[in-house]
Amino acid sequence: MKKLDASVVRSLPLFAQMPLSDIQDILDLARPRLVPAGQSVFEEGTEASHFHLLLDGHIRVERLTPDGDRVVSFHIPPGQLFGIAKALGRDVYPATAVAALECLVLVWPMTLWTRFSTEYAGFAQEASRTVGARVTEMHTRVLEMATQHVEQRVAAAILRMMQQNGRPTEDGIEIAFPITRKIVSDMTGSTLFTVSRLLSAWEREGVLVSRRKHIHVHNVAALERLAAGQS
Repeated sequence: MKKLDASVVRSLPLFAQMPLSDIQDILDLARPRLVPAGQSVFEEGTEASHFHLLLDGHIRVERLTPDGDRVVSFHIPPGQLFGIAKALGRDVYPATAVAALECLVLVWPMTLWTRFSTEYAGFAQEASRTVGARVTEMHTRVLEMATQHVEQRVAAAILRMMQQNGRPTEDGIEIAFPITRKIVSDMTGSTLFTVSRLLSAWEREGVLVSRRKHIHVHNVAALERLAAGQS
């Protein structure tokens, strides 16, 4: 796979403050990688040897509980850094990154992290912004688990995915990657039966449609009311 030209990625937030020459320097040190859908980019607990930038596709971030249950933490859209354990002061990856669909990523050795953070304008700031956004999202998830009914948690999870990774279609807004009912249950601490029951009810009410691992939201206002616990 040919290396990218700086002009192709200059619009990404990571490179917003950099001249083209710096962007090209960074790209020349990257290794492009095509990750098939369903394959892990890296595994939780393994040595954090590289960090990544997602150019195309969507990444699902998963963790395992002490009992071995899978928890889906969040999804990463194109244009974002991930696997940035160094920014968290970690030597191992704190979670598993799985390609929700086929992904194109750029990969750098973690040994370059300090150099990039000190030499290139905006790199450290964007990394800090990314960490802050993900910590905020995790705090939101914990608060939802502690204070909300399951109907609210499921609606909030779908609403969040739609807002972060939605694309307009003729019949609503589609979440831009495959999302099964099992994944929704893993995200919300609920059972597969409960998620299936709720999505079926919301389909009858015209709020959304869930078919063949894809969710289309037809009535955003209704979904927002469900997430807020309003009838």
